[in-house]
Amino acid sequence: MSIEDDIAFLERVPTLALMGREALRVIAISVEHFTLTRGQALFHEGEPADCAYVVRSGTFLIAPEDPDLATRPGNSARVGEGALIGEMALLTETRRPATATALEPGEVVRIPRNVFLRTLESYPDAARELTRRLSERVSATLADLDRVRARLEAIDGERGS
Repeated sequence: MSIEDDIAFLERVPTLALMGREALRVIAISVEHFTLTRGQALFHEGEPADCAYVVRSGTFLIAPEDPDLATRPGNSARVGEGALIGEMALLTETRRPATATALEPGEVVRIPRNVFLRTLESYPDAARELTRRLSERVSATLADLDRVRARLEAIDGERGS
């Protein structure tokens, strides 16, 4: 893949597209490409996370390693081309909350945290836009949690009556 191919690919990832083409050029220079076979783990739950991955091809299952937890609704996801996996690892030191396993042969692009953070320092407009969008997502998630809490309280109130 050429740098231009990588830039064009990264521009199709909504979160990364916010950064703009020049910032993505810096990132594209440093990405690594990995191919995985069916059943191969990209990473395991609990491992230190120092990067994010973008799925270039294939499908991946993101799920807890505990089978009981993995089968509960909302605890696992299937992701495919263009999915950004482990995006929080781009911003902060963290551990993988789940395991990512290739469901078919695939390819991912690895974005190291240190490269991502250096790019944000060099492109403050990109950093501001990314911060704004992430804040919107956090606010929406908090609003969703408030609605769920209110529903649960209503259900508890009905049971107590």
